[in-house]
Amino acid sequence: MSTVDPWSRPTLEDLKLVLDNIGKSEPQHERAAERLDLSVPAEIVTARGATIPAMTREISRFGIGLLHRGCISPGEVTVKMASDTREYKYLVKIEWTRPCSSGMFISGGQFLGKLDSE
Repeated sequence: MSTVDPWSRPTLEDLKLVLDNIGKSEPQHERAAERLDLSVPAEIVTARGATIPAMTREISRFGIGLLHRGCISPGEVTVKMASDTREYKYLVKIEWTRPCSSGMFISGGQFLGKLDSE
């Protein structure tokens, strides 16, 4: 029986497993900006105020891909990411969420703006 908190932050191992399972074989989409792989801890704060630990999957000038446990409804959220010296907060419109292995979900969203860190 697993003792993993269903809302805990996915680990780098979880991210690697999911990416290995879905592969890089997604159809080529016309992208307005190059996407870069980026795996850093993040938090998603929903419109209702729930905080969901996440990991980033990729990022571009216009959007972000996330990995998290539990489904997130499309709509506006706040995404927080931190470096060693700073915290970054962005308003993001989650456009899609899809289930994948081990109770994980991947989602993608468009940046709507940078928010001031508190």
